[in-house]
Amino acid sequence: MSEVSTDSRGTGTGAPVGAEHESGKRRTIIDGARRVFFDKGFDGASMDEIARTSGVSKATIYSYFAGKVELFQALVEVDRRKSAERLFEYDPADADVESLLKRIGESFMAMMVSPEHIRLIRMVIGAAEQFPAIGRTFFEAGPCQGGRRLADLLARQTALGHLKVDDFELAAFQFFNLCQGNLVKGLLFGTQRPPTQDEMRATVAAAVRVFLAGYGVGR
Repeated sequence: MSEVSTDSRGTGTGAPVGAEHESGKRRTIIDGARRVFFDKGFDGASMDEIARTSGVSKATIYSYFAGKVELFQALVEVDRRKSAERLFEYDPADADVESLLKRIGESFMAMMVSPEHIRLIRMVIGAAEQFPAIGRTFFEAGPCQGGRRLADLLARQTALGHLKVDDFELAAFQFFNLCQGNLVKGLLFGTQRPPTQDEMRATVAAAVRVFLAGYGVGR
């Protein structure tokens, strides 16, 4: 059986009986795969090693995932969902928009510059040319999902009269891009040391000032 499949359904070829057992076993496999992928990279990771690290048989992995591509996609989806949950813990009725945006921006940047995230981006970029489904999964579960969730927040804040935004998704992506400045690109290409907390706060604070200059009320 080939280790690599371009099937992007994320459901595998079958599943053991019992949803709770399935969920726990699936998490175990994904956790083991994460360790192998981050240690060996996408190309260097093998299903044999993932099975050993996960403590399951290779046949068990194939009962959940059609191949290495589908398993990597599942890992990306799980990691991006967890990141979004941490990023968007807020009171949607909070009237202090500046403070709210700073908190989201700082949380976003802490995630973006983490060594694990930088390594994940590099793996996705390296694999996406041969397996476009991996790139699509990362883009949809990461930037697109984050943009939509921030757009929902901006829509609520606009309805409450705290912001004046017409295109919520456009504004959301503008905000995230402003928060990154040049910090993330420098890390991706290995030309910059990890930024300090003060540097990230300063970059986010500048992003919030620019954002509110365009979308703030009474400015």
